[in-house]
Amino acid sequence: MSVPNSDHQRKSDGDGDNVDSVKMYNDLCYDLSSQQELACRGAWRSILDKVAQARSRSLLSKPHEHLVYLSYNAIALTKLRRFSEAVAELDLVEKGLDIYRYETYPHHYPNRHGSMAPFVLRWLHAELPSRLGKRQETLDRFYMLLQFIKEKLANNLADSARHIWNKREGLVINSIISHHLSHKEFGVCLDLIKELINRESTPVARAILMSKLGYIQMQFGDLEGARGTFGVIEGIVSEEKGDVEMKNLVNRNKALVFMVEKDYVSAVREYQECIDRDGSDVVAINNKALCLMYMRDLSDSIKVMENALERIPTIALNETFVVNLCSMYELAYVNHSDIKKTLGSWIARVAPDDFDTSCTRI
Repeated sequence: MSVPNSDHQRKSDGDGDNVDSVKMYNDLCYDLSSQQELACRGAWRSILDKVAQARSRSLLSKPHEHLVYLSYNAIALTKLRRFSEAVAELDLVEKGLDIYRYETYPHHYPNRHGSMAPFVLRWLHAELPSRLGKRQETLDRFYMLLQFIKEKLANNLADSARHIWNKREGLVINSIISHHLSHKEFGVCLDLIKELINRESTPVARAILMSKLGYIQMQFGDLEGARGTFGVIEGIVSEEKGDVEMKNLVNRNKALVFMVEKDYVSAVREYQECIDRDGSDVVAINNKALCLMYMRDLSDSIKVMENALERIPTIALNETFVVNLCSMYELAYVNHSDIKKTLGSWIARVAPDDFDTSCTRI
C-alpha cells in the first residue's frame, strides 16, 4: 500500500497534488515506513496497535502526522469490518477536511499552501455509509466527491497534479459504477463507463475499461454487444502488440462468452492459455476450475485450486477462491467438514488479518 495521497502542493500554485507530497510524508511523518510495511502484509491489527501507541505516547507532533495516522487507523478498521468504529474515527470529516490546511500552521509548514488531508479520507467518508446499510448516502457522497475532483481539474494544474487528480476521478467513477452495478442499475453504469473510455488517451487503458463495459453488457443480457466490445479489445491488443497481461485479458473475455454459452470445453482452453502465459493469473485459475466443476470433473477442478493455493498462496488466497473450493469439497466428499477444517487451519496461519474465515462455511 502506498502512502495516502495528500491534496497538498508547494507554494500557492493551486490546491492540487504535487509528487513531492509522498517524499514529504516519508521525511517528516513519524515511523511511516513501518506502517506501510504492515499494510502491505495485511497486518491491520498491528497497525491499530501502533497508532494507539503513537497517540498515547504523544509521538505525533505535527498536524499532518495526525491525519496520516488517522488514515491508517480508518483503513485498518474498515479492512477488519469494524465499520462503526471507522465512521467514528472519521467524525472530523463532517467538520470539513478543508480546514486542515498547511497555511494554518506556518511555523510547521513555511511556504506550503493547500489541504494536507490525505485523499483516502475523502474516499472512506463516501464509502463507509454503504457498509452500514446507507447506500444512498454513499452514492450522494461519491457524486459530491466527483464534483469536487472535477472542480480541481478545471484549475490550471501542473502536469503531475493533473495526473494524480485524473487517477482519483477514475477511482471515484469506478466506485460509483460498482455501487450501481450491485443493484443492477445498468443504464447509469453504461453512461459512466463510456465517459471513462472516451476520456482515456492510451489504447491499452481504453481496452481495460472496455473489458468492464463488456462485462456490464453481459450482465443485462446483451451478449452480442459484449462480443462486439471484446472484439474491439482484441484488435487493440493485437495492434499494440500487448504484453502478457493484455493478451490474457483477451483470452479471459473470450472464455467469459463461452461460459455464458455453456461451452465449458472452449472456456477451459482459453483459461489454460492464460495460465500457460502467467501461472499467477488467479482469475483464469479460478474460472478454469469452475468450468471443470460444471463439466462434473470435480477431481480435476479441486486439483487446480489446491495446486494454486500451494504454489501462489498470497495471490490465490481470497474469499471468493476459498468459497468455490469449499463448494467443490461439499460436492465431492462425504467428509467435507474435516477437509474444510484442515483448510481453515492453514488459512489461519497464512491469511492477512482482514481475511473473512467464514467463507469456509465450517
